[in-house]
Amino acid sequence: MPVATKRRRILTGTAWLAGFSLLPELARLAMAAAPPATGAARPFDFARLRALARERAKAPPTEPRDERPPQLRSLDYDRYRQIVFRRDHALWHDRPLAFQAQFFHLGLFFRQKVRIFEVADGQAREIAYDPAMFDYGDNRFEPPLPEDLGFAGFRLHFHTDFRFDMVAFQGASYFRAVDGRNQYGMSARGLAVDTGLPRPEEFPAFTRFWLQRPRPEQTVITVYALLESPSVTGAYRFLIAPGGSTVMEVEAWLYPRRPIERLGIAPLTSMFQCGENDRRVCDDWRPEIHDSDGLALWTGRGERIWRPLVNPSRVRVSSFLDENPRGFGLLQRDQQFDNYQDIGARYHLRPGVWVEPLEDWGRGAVMLVEIPTPDETFDNIVAFWNPERPVQVGEERVLRYRMTWGASPAPAVDLARVLATRIGKGGVVGQPRPPRTRKFVIDFAGGSLPLLAEDAPVVPVVGASHGEILGNAGAGERRPGVPASFRLPGTRIWRTVFDYRWQETRPVDLRLYLRLGPQALSETWLYQWDPPAG
Repeated sequence: MPVATKRRRILTGTAWLAGFSLLPELARLAMAAAPPATGAARPFDFARLRALARERAKAPPTEPRDERPPQLRSLDYDRYRQIVFRRDHALWHDRPLAFQAQFFHLGLFFRQKVRIFEVADGQAREIAYDPAMFDYGDNRFEPPLPEDLGFAGFRLHFHTDFRFDMVAFQGASYFRAVDGRNQYGMSARGLAVDTGLPRPEEFPAFTRFWLQRPRPEQTVITVYALLESPSVTGAYRFLIAPGGSTVMEVEAWLYPRRPIERLGIAPLTSMFQCGENDRRVCDDWRPEIHDSDGLALWTGRGERIWRPLVNPSRVRVSSFLDENPRGFGLLQRDQQFDNYQDIGARYHLRPGVWVEPLEDWGRGAVMLVEIPTPDETFDNIVAFWNPERPVQVGEERVLRYRMTWGASPAPAVDLARVLATRIGKGGVVGQPRPPRTRKFVIDFAGGSLPLLAEDAPVVPVVGASHGEILGNAGAGERRPGVPASFRLPGTRIWRTVFDYRWQETRPVDLRLYLRLGPQALSETWLYQWDPPAG
């Protein structure tokens, strides 16, 4: 079975400030050594990278191996954290540019080195590892580390404050970015292979990066990457633009080496331990613990869907069939500090990520994989696009999409959004509780709801894949046995309450949206719930 991915806590905490025009201070060149280059310069462009990926797809794959020397294999988390890149050795530190790059050291979870090149004037030179780039803290290595050790990845910084990260690529094909609130959260990957199947998934890795040196006036940076795994190779181009949200345009050319049962495009990886809808694993003083609280979908037919996340007792894989989706994302809608009470993790500031296809993707499904996790140190949520047409060995498949990292990265729409989902005992307080019944309480806000009179005849349209939807006497409903929708006193929030009664213990899919006459007022709330046995 799939297992939750150990989180890369090394990257938490710092980021960058929102962008503006280049500062005059950039003209002051720093008196520090630039990272050394090694080897001869070679011509480079995206066409050459695609050719390289295509050729490597024809060669037998190499098994990844641990490239850490013995001195690094014994490092624990705290000792690895002491290895800090020296800012005065950053790439482009000695140039008046809007970006700088720093590099990650091998060690801890990061066992394979990646090759990193600088591209300037159409020529690429490899950046050589130099121990002078790093402050090793209290670590002492005997014998000294190899001179050709290499790097585990890199991070980019923007001129608004070079102390803080903007984006980081580290570990397999993982990368993450921040928005203007200076907080890392969930991660993305270049590609997912066989995720959510009853066998270990494959983790393709970026093995080489090319960083395009920007011109002094540029505030968008280009990063190229070579992806490799036993099943597929790929050539990637990232156009990365900082701002109030970080926006990446991704172009990926894939070359399968062998048939792939489940290909995951634009995979997003997050963590959900507990929230107001699911406290199964939450013996904690904090009310909620998660990087994302829901999956948002914008279907090819134009329907907007919100699916709250859960921490299930077993691996759950959900497929949302679609054709030419307009977008999907894992979002952190709840941004109220009071609902987390964590000044260290700052979950209320975690950015969401929205994926927008830049071309028709055809038929397929957005897939959501939810994996049990005992605590917040494991990523247990994955979402990706799975095309219906399987990839063929020897084919070239091209994908283009945009990723937006921010507080509200999904495009705005004039519909009410799901604000919260709460679940508890069915029936009415003070009366005998009916058996095999559960109460669902869903709050909506925004859209046209603030314009409605308190007695507006809002109708909750509720459905279940099996079982029975009941009303809830005493919860504000107008007719007994009918699900209720009503405005919370003193607010512009509309609440829907209904009881669900089950006969079978298989999972039930619940669906709800609000309607006023023929007009849909809200996005569609989807939820999968597991009735208890017995």
